[in-house]
Amino acid sequence: MRNALLLAAALLFSAPALAADYVQAPGSSLVFAGTYQGEVFSGRFPGFRTTFAFDPDDLADARLDVVIPLASATTGNADYDGELRGPTFFDSVKFAQARYSADTFRALDDGRYAADGTLSLRGVGRPVTLTFTWTPGEQPVLTGRATVNRLEFGVGSGDWEDTSVIPDAIAISTKVVFQPAE
Repeated sequence: MRNALLLAAALLFSAPALAADYVQAPGSSLVFAGTYQGEVFSGRFPGFRTTFAFDPDDLADARLDVVIPLASATTGNADYDGELRGPTFFDSVKFAQARYSADTFRALDDGRYAADGTLSLRGVGRPVTLTFTWTPGEQPVLTGRATVNRLEFGVGSGDWEDTSVIPDAIAISTKVVFQPAE
C-alpha cells in the first residue's frame, strides 16, 4: 500500500501543469466588418460558443475552440442577412457552422498573444492567426482580432467575387468573457 501511495504522489507532483479550462460566459461577442460599395458594414454571430484552455505561463498546453452557427449571422439589415446566410455567401443550409481551432500559441512582445489555428468554413480549412489580449480574473476576458480572406473560403461567389464591391479581407473582432469549466 505504501508503494502505491508513493507512486501516486510521484505521478501527481511530476505531472506537467495544465492550462485552466474555461467556457464562454454571457457578455461575449464575435463581430465581422468590411465595406460594401465603399460603405462600412458590420455584423455579428450571436450564437457562437467558445472553450479555452489557457495559462499564460504554459502556452504549450493552450487550446482554443470556437463554433460559429452560420445561420445566426446578423447585420441588422434583413436583405443583407438573407444574402449572407444564402448559397452565395455562407450557405448556412449546406454548411451549418464554421469552426476555429487553435493549439499553437505565442507570446508577442507587447503583452499580446497569437493563436495560430485553422478556420473551417464552407468545407474549406485555412490557417488564421488570432492576436489577443488576456485579462485574468474571476471572469477572464480574451479580446482579439483576425483578418479572414473571404474568397479563400468561397464566401461571396459570382458577382460578389468582385473585390471592388466587397474587399477580400474581412476584419474579425471578438471579446470573450470566460468562466471556469465545470
